[in-house]
Amino acid sequence: MTNSAAAMRYARALLEVSRRDADPERVEQELSGVADLVNSHPALASSLANPAIPPARKRALVTELVPLMGDISTVTRRLLELLADRDRLSILDDILNVYRSELLHFRGVAQVQITTASELSPERVEVITRALGEATGRQVEVQTGVDTDLLGGMVTQIGSTVFDGSIAGHLNRLRRQFLSDR
Repeated sequence: MTNSAAAMRYARALLEVSRRDADPERVEQELSGVADLVNSHPALASSLANPAIPPARKRALVTELVPLMGDISTVTRRLLELLADRDRLSILDDILNVYRSELLHFRGVAQVQITTASELSPERVEVITRALGEATGRQVEVQTGVDTDLLGGMVTQIGSTVFDGSIAGHLNRLRRQFLSDR
């Protein structure tokens, strides 16, 4: 199983368990804290990801670290122990990213990425956010980006769906159509 597929499975299971047995928001904060701790100490990160170190030693390390991190929920502690036992601590960041995405989906929030040829004004972003919220029936979190190669218009990505309303996108579609009509 690939790391991304494994991260998806762990994150979805974690959300299901945290919805039942804990506060999903708290679990996200705890997992984020653990990831920050690991990422801020390169020696710790490399030890946890090193396949030469047996899973039993990694679990022992996790068992020692968890109490030092304060009041961590049983759900988060059990996930860390499970990842150590299965030698999967190296995908902790991936699990966190998928968990955050799944948590937003659970809360009814749509993540939208808007890319334009020039920076959008805050007022324009607000209008687009409101319109997307009405269209999707969900709360919308918008992130904007600039890509001068678009020439004009915008590319909007909601989840895995991309709506290309850029001039560059229109020109590419016209080019493909002309070439296929020959």
